[in-house]
Amino acid sequence: MKRTYSKTVVLSLAVFSLLLSTCRDVSSADASVPVATVKKINGSATIVRQGQPIPATNGLEIWENDTLRTGSNGSMGIVFNDDTFLSLGPRSVMTIDEFVFNPKQGKFSIVIRMLKGTAAYLSGLISKLSPESAHFNTPRASIGIRGTKFVAKVEGDKKEASRNQETWVDR
Repeated sequence: MKRTYSKTVVLSLAVFSLLLSTCRDVSSADASVPVATVKKINGSATIVRQGQPIPATNGLEIWENDTLRTGSNGSMGIVFNDDTFLSLGPRSVMTIDEFVFNPKQGKFSIVIRMLKGTAAYLSGLISKLSPESAHFNTPRASIGIRGTKFVAKVEGDKKEASRNQETWVDR
């Protein structure tokens, strides 16, 4: 009788643990996950998350909807989960509007909004696997990324860029 009771308790605990882990997986799929990591910082740089500034440090995780800011002496390099590289120069402001990298389900999207400053971009797997899913927006134009790299500079209402195989779409 004790042995049957012990088996029942163990089996019940195993089922309970399985249910807990399944619930955790479902909720984590709904929650935000890190989309990039800060790899290099020079000078002053911050990440604004839900309205709160966080000093940028090497290894800091970047999340969807984070805003990246560099000061007058700052620069920041980040690497996205699909191996996209992005560098920001001094006095830059950029928001990660969307990032989806799920090769198993065939879902890809990277949407970056550059508000001001300079940025250098080197495309990763999203641009290679689904070029129509990669977008770099500025106040005056949107870049559909079809190539591998570009540099953009945004100054108020002016935009200058040197391009390499990307497509420009005026708004």
